[in-house]
Amino acid sequence: MSEILLKATALEKRYGGLKAVSGVSIDVHRDEVHAVIGPNGAGKSTLINLLSGDVSVSAGAVMLGERDITNLAPDRRARAGLGRSYQKTTIFQNSTVFENVRLAAQAHGGQALRLFGSVVRDSNVNARADSAIAEVGLARRASTIAKLMSHGEQRQLEIAMVLATEPKLILLDEPLAGMGQAEASSMIALIGRLKFGRAILLVEHDMDAVFALADRLTVMADGAVIAAGSPGHVRNHPAVRSAYLGHDHGAAA
Repeated sequence: MSEILLKATALEKRYGGLKAVSGVSIDVHRDEVHAVIGPNGAGKSTLINLLSGDVSVSAGAVMLGERDITNLAPDRRARAGLGRSYQKTTIFQNSTVFENVRLAAQAHGGQALRLFGSVVRDSNVNARADSAIAEVGLARRASTIAKLMSHGEQRQLEIAMVLATEPKLILLDEPLAGMGQAEASSMIALIGRLKFGRAILLVEHDMDAVFALADRLTVMADGAVIAAGSPGHVRNHPAVRSAYLGHDHGAAA
């Protein structure tokens, strides 16, 4: 079995008497896409926020490789190798693709307070930016102002910004949201390539995309895990089929 890059154990998030996440354990392996699915209100986004550090845990632990990151702030988790994209794009609309990605690489290297002119001459930062842009397929758009690009290209840009931080594991929160069929197909292909040498944990509502991409799945409902395993196992799980996937995603042939 491949190396476990992320391991969360018995995670809980309580808001007063409400448990948004209750006893969730999950592990994500190198070279795999692990999808988290479930209905609205299942606790998926809260789980992602617990893993990224945007929300503090009430109980449980999060390990990134051999490192306990349970109580680390999001920026320190990023420096440890955890990258994240959000449902809403977080790019600088009036800057170019290269400027956006270079800034992400710069910030990750602890150089955010340096004079802009000095950063431009930093060949390591620029090389990381160029590499990330090429990996997502935007090399020909490097000098394009972000706001002039399509929604799908902006999502590619956001992923390039994550790649510039050299993550071991990438959290993707609904990466296909708002995309047409052609853009979604391109994003699915990109995510499939990104897992190699890393790991991907994604939350996504498009079940066709999930089953095309995922090596393993975790299904949540009411803040807890109700099923986990391979796509075939999850697809054939009676509770999952009846409650979340519907008849179009019935038993595999």
